[in-house]
Amino acid sequence: MRGTFRAAVALSALALLAAGCGSSKSGNGSSTSSTPPAAAGGFSACMVVDTGGVDDKSFNQGAWEGFQAAQKADPSLQIKNLPSSSSADYAKNITTFENEKCGIIVTVGFNMASATEAAAKVNPSQKFAIVDCSYASGCLKGKKVNSIDQLTYNTVQDAFLAGYLAAGVTKTGKVATYGGEQFGTVTIYEDGFWDGVQYYNHKHGTHVQVLGWNYKTQKGVFAGSFTNLGAGQQIANTFISEGADIIFPVAGGVGVGTAKAIQTADSQGKNVNMMWVDTDGCLSLPTYCKYIITTVEKGITLSVKQAILSAAHGTFKGGSYVGTLVNGGAVLAPFHAPWNTQVPTSLQNQLKSLQQQIISGQITPATKSPV
Repeated sequence: MRGTFRAAVALSALALLAAGCGSSKSGNGSSTSSTPPAAAGGFSACMVVDTGGVDDKSFNQGAWEGFQAAQKADPSLQIKNLPSSSSADYAKNITTFENEKCGIIVTVGFNMASATEAAAKVNPSQKFAIVDCSYASGCLKGKKVNSIDQLTYNTVQDAFLAGYLAAGVTKTGKVATYGGEQFGTVTIYEDGFWDGVQYYNHKHGTHVQVLGWNYKTQKGVFAGSFTNLGAGQQIANTFISEGADIIFPVAGGVGVGTAKAIQTADSQGKNVNMMWVDTDGCLSLPTYCKYIITTVEKGITLSVKQAILSAAHGTFKGGSYVGTLVNGGAVLAPFHAPWNTQVPTSLQNQLKSLQQQIISGQITPATKSPV
């Protein structure tokens, strides 16, 4: 099987203006009044938002929804966030929250690694959590700081299922994927997607092609951004012209541009669809739901909620959380209409079987990106 699949290997278990009296955006993009600073003795959880914004339809939004879920579980919690216009804002926002005595500061994404680690080293009593970044992956470097809760997700597992699914429903025999920027937290999705397509080909004697990424060479198409919708449209149009009828963007808000391109293609009589990433696309992008076959999800909301509650309730230990198929931290979203009836029952059953084989270790999807 060309060494692509490694069997019987055990798996690792598996908002928005300045806070205070300003305004903030909730996860659905609506403007709301931000939570005031915590009263004396209260616990506040604070989020540094990356440049995509809190309503990016991706990991920033998923993380903020984790804050909201934590507050729902414990109404005494105070939650707030600060936006970042550029990377220059990361350290400044962290310092602001330290001065406000936040009980836990959550930073979002690979780009905030150095600012988070530097702050944690200077202020070791401050509790931090960082989404999509860990020492194991090389995102955090140097001597481990125990006050950082590292929230990561083994998305090669659910991306493998998505690749298999894409190969099973394509009509043209060509599917495509692209990334925002070439980070390990992006390419792990693409590795799994590519591998799932190869596995489908092996099992069914088909020759479905993957455009935009090659696992063997680790080269592919990248938008160079997580916010440039125009790039997402352009890349999608190129893939469509090359014959791809399913596109999987791993690019945050850039993927909205791909959804727009697919909607335009539909108006021209072309049958093109997509898969979403991080948070259920049919919930975050309902306008485009009919084109979204499924979403390769990260359990960002759940893991952020758990990190906040552990800090608030005195059980915070730092360390590393890895989301997997087993613990619900890396799963395919449920099929929404019309895909709940359009994906053949036999293919849905195959996906269930593959999921169990991944959980048991019979199949280990290939990736060159450590979790």
